[in-house]
Amino acid sequence: MTKTSTHDTAGATGAADRDGRRWAVLAICSVASALLGIDTSVLNYAVPSLSAQLAPSATQLLWIVDVYGFVLGGLLIVMGNIGDRIGRKKLLLIGVTGFGAASALTAYAGSPEMLIAARALLGLFGATIMPSTLSLVRSVFTDPKERTTAVGISGGVAAASFALGPVVGGLLLDHFWWGSVFLVNVPVMALVLALGVVVLPESRNPKPGRLDWISVPLSVLGMFGVIYAIKTAARDGVAEPSVWIAAGLGAALLLAFLRRQGRLAEPLLDLRLFRNAAFSGAIGANVVTMFASTVLSLGFSLYFQEVRGWSPLTAGLAVLPGPLAAALVAPAAGALIPLIGRARTVAAGLVLMGLSTAGLGLATQHSAYWELLPVVIVNGAGLMLTFAVTADTILASAPATRTGAAAATSETAMELGGALGIAILGSVLNAYYRSGLTLPSGLTADQTGAARESVSGGVATGTQLTGGLGHQVVQAARDAFTDSLHVTTLIGGGLMLAGAVAALITLRKVPAVLLDPEPATA
Repeated sequence: MTKTSTHDTAGATGAADRDGRRWAVLAICSVASALLGIDTSVLNYAVPSLSAQLAPSATQLLWIVDVYGFVLGGLLIVMGNIGDRIGRKKLLLIGVTGFGAASALTAYAGSPEMLIAARALLGLFGATIMPSTLSLVRSVFTDPKERTTAVGISGGVAAASFALGPVVGGLLLDHFWWGSVFLVNVPVMALVLALGVVVLPESRNPKPGRLDWISVPLSVLGMFGVIYAIKTAARDGVAEPSVWIAAGLGAALLLAFLRRQGRLAEPLLDLRLFRNAAFSGAIGANVVTMFASTVLSLGFSLYFQEVRGWSPLTAGLAVLPGPLAAALVAPAAGALIPLIGRARTVAAGLVLMGLSTAGLGLATQHSAYWELLPVVIVNGAGLMLTFAVTADTILASAPATRTGAAAATSETAMELGGALGIAILGSVLNAYYRSGLTLPSGLTADQTGAARESVSGGVATGTQLTGGLGHQVVQAARDAFTDSLHVTTLIGGGLMLAGAVAALITLRKVPAVLLDPEPATA
């Protein structure tokens, strides 16, 4: 990249520093990211209510749930590159405006088709917000220690927002209609827009080169195909023909995309970034973390609601200490880097997550909450020790002119890691549940099929039956799910411990202080 591009970014940064606005920039970007986290986790709690009012078919309901992730994952890389070209502030403000409008459209959707379209728009504008917020934070925090702290705070707020989704959703759904969980985004996004216009500095690559429009559909359609295949396989099994068709097409398009990127002077995905041990090692740690932790979140949501019989709001409050611990630990993560190094800090986070994940897996139907609380907190702290350092490492190891693309690459890898975790570990969870489920005699074929489908189906089937038979079905479902959770969390914990070893190896030569790969010149 050119010296001019560095000066451009540094100029925007210098203005933010002189005005003392960089912490305000962090606050604005963190709020925007937090709304994305809440929106991602809140939908599951609105599904029963919106299903009752809109009466979607089974296929329509699946698209309502999944289309946001499909569009978001498919567009991240493209949007990160567009932000580097047109300006990250401009792209963020476009995304915030669109996300607020799409939220209102979602809230007042009058049909399943309209709701699917509105959720797709949310994914589109969410893909503009994710990489823009991280790159703007990176552009205004030039001091390595401050940058690490800022990225950690941003990550901590994002982590807390995922757990706030169930709490916010539960509170709103107790008093309002299902659309309220989306409508709440509108005033917050309006505030972010108003403040962002005044406070955020512009940051872009002034000489980005030509955007390769052939790469755009290859990237978008390839990612869409792969994500669709993963999600469909997790839901319907690998025998579903659409899984293999989508996976084959997606893989072929992505292979063509990657081959093309290697020949372009200004690629959408700069494969040279992966030659940097800091970048590739941090990406790998994030994928492992998302792979193992996503299914843990799903498993314990079901554990608290179906096994313990708690309401969605109570279940959300039960897991909230973990993300809150993450938010508190995030700023402190930077202090560990000079003491023990990046590799050991990331590995320490993964070890804490691995041990606490295995510890959570020992929960029984009658475990006291106070027994689970310490491992919930340790798990959240370990998560943020990992993510705060890896996010900072990824952003700092990429040239300042490519931070949007680097952030988008990181977010895409995490989306894929989470989707694979749900598909693979989720399948393990379901497989052990079904193999361990011993139902009493006296059930019809339909009742048996419903009970074997999932723990939710088993508890619902037993609840509908009267007398001792119903109690036996409920107890059998809860026993089988608890046993399957034990196995799955041990596997997840083992993967995190293996990830800790990998982080020690791949990040061992990464210095504690990462300077801009494009040093500014006078």
